[in-house]
Amino acid sequence: MANTEASKSPSLAEVHLELRNGIAFITFDHVAARNAMTAGMYQSLKTICQDLTKNSGVRAVILRGAGGKSFVSGSDIAQFASFQNGEDGIRYEEGIDDYLAPLAMLPMPSIAVIDGMAVGGGLAIASCCDFRISTPDARFGVPIAKTLGNCLSAGNVAWLTAHLGINIVKRMLLLAELVSAPELIKQGYLLATYPAEDLEHEANQLAERLMRLAPITQKSTKQTLARLIKNNMPDCNDLIRECYGSEDFKNGVAAFLDGKPPVWTGK
Repeated sequence: MANTEASKSPSLAEVHLELRNGIAFITFDHVAARNAMTAGMYQSLKTICQDLTKNSGVRAVILRGAGGKSFVSGSDIAQFASFQNGEDGIRYEEGIDDYLAPLAMLPMPSIAVIDGMAVGGGLAIASCCDFRISTPDARFGVPIAKTLGNCLSAGNVAWLTAHLGINIVKRMLLLAELVSAPELIKQGYLLATYPAEDLEHEANQLAERLMRLAPITQKSTKQTLARLIKNNMPDCNDLIRECYGSEDFKNGVAAFLDGKPPVWTGK
């Protein structure tokens, strides 16, 4: 889905899974790049979620970024340097939707535990979870209007709007704002905030609370809501094609990778 941060390091970039006492713990581990998601990490997340769907012994899922400073800061920007035209953008956005669909459709409840930042792809992943808790200083957004000049799929925008509301989504996408955790507590996007040292305990407590409830009811509710959000999704490929095929996008990617501010021309 979303994409805002670069991975310029060849360091470890993996998604880990641990099963413990009926809880699946998923960890995004790309600490040198603030847990930015590579294509391989997205594929690993998809495979993990597909496998969890078949595992009746798992009753809750907890997702967290490694390192204690970021949940997921976005996607690896270097991949965009090879894009030739708008069709590459359409394939990319369809791919991100495909990677994240199994997370959104998990039959068991999921919890995103957010240290620091959930930006771009991180916001998309957090929004695919049923509940979100964070540190008080966490920030959330999709500042692509300031960084790359690309856009999101209709499915991604619909999902974010359903969870955040249209006014906050406009601030994130049109103004490139990063919205603070206290505001998103009031809005309902976040369930609660806790000091960093308490996040693990509170996530486990929430998972245990969820595991005491009726799993088929939880599955039915989750998947009904997901189908309602995705019902009658419009075809917006023309907009994606225009955005990813623009000179602004090519210049935005080049400027980002060079560490320079982009210059937008509207072409």
